[in-house]
Amino acid sequence: MDNPPGGPGGQDQHAVTDGRPSCYRHPGRQTGISCTRCERPICPECMVSASVGFQCPECVRQGSGTGHSPTANRPRTLVGGTIAADPRLITKILLGINIAVFVAVLAVGDHYRLVDDLDLVGRAFNPELRQEVGVADGEWYRLVTAMFLHQEVWHIAFNMLGLWWLGGPLEAALGRVRFLALYLLSGLAGSALTYLVAEPHEASLGASGAIFGLLGATAVLMRRLNYDMRPVFALLALNLLFTFTWPGIAWQAHVGGLVAGTLIAIGMVHAPREHRALVQYGTCALVLVATIVIVMTRTASLTSLM
Repeated sequence: MDNPPGGPGGQDQHAVTDGRPSCYRHPGRQTGISCTRCERPICPECMVSASVGFQCPECVRQGSGTGHSPTANRPRTLVGGTIAADPRLITKILLGINIAVFVAVLAVGDHYRLVDDLDLVGRAFNPELRQEVGVADGEWYRLVTAMFLHQEVWHIAFNMLGLWWLGGPLEAALGRVRFLALYLLSGLAGSALTYLVAEPHEASLGASGAIFGLLGATAVLMRRLNYDMRPVFALLALNLLFTFTWPGIAWQAHVGGLVAGTLIAIGMVHAPREHRALVQYGTCALVLVATIVIVMTRTASLTSLM
């Protein structure tokens, strides 16, 4: 969480060529999925969920005049979300929030005071306030605010590049609501594991937990679409190498976000069509409950020492 991932990348920006056709609407994107009606190759951004397989946007528009119900022909993403006009809207909003908080940190005269008020700390003594502060003392908001907090330009730059490169394709494939749930729960899980394992007085901050969640979800999605997994495995290995070798990095946030993002993506991508919503939101609920249990357990442990 303290430092950004080593080098984020997008799921459709690898240079490996394996002979697969390219999406007919996006020539630079190789894919193993074809429209079930016209059989043209389509990428995740162009996939529209149908009763059997996936259709391209043109076939969906043509099918809307066949007498079928509007609901049956409503465009859907790979996992059942509604296809939006701007497939990167949530990504842009999250990026804007992170940048706005960073600007606020710089704008405040004593910017370290703002950082001290919003970063993730389990329990520590504040000499100015002459009292204990931290999550264990009721400041639960730190688990969330730390996800949007950065101090260094290079830190936010790496994290926001990761959000833009990974977030756009994922948001297009999952839909806005599911993508937002993936991002927030991954970041929260990263904060929870940091709170559980790190020393109570050690402060941490950054969006890296959420970004690692997107990285794990990208791997799951690429596996589901039968993409070449070597680029994402190489990217994941590089990021984990930086996580455990670069000094000052809160590895707990990276691992927590990665595990949560991977589990949530598995539930979303592999949910059976007939019980899709139940499995998808049930998976999110289980991750949230596990996160809450971790936070409550750690709080009980720290407050018992008072």
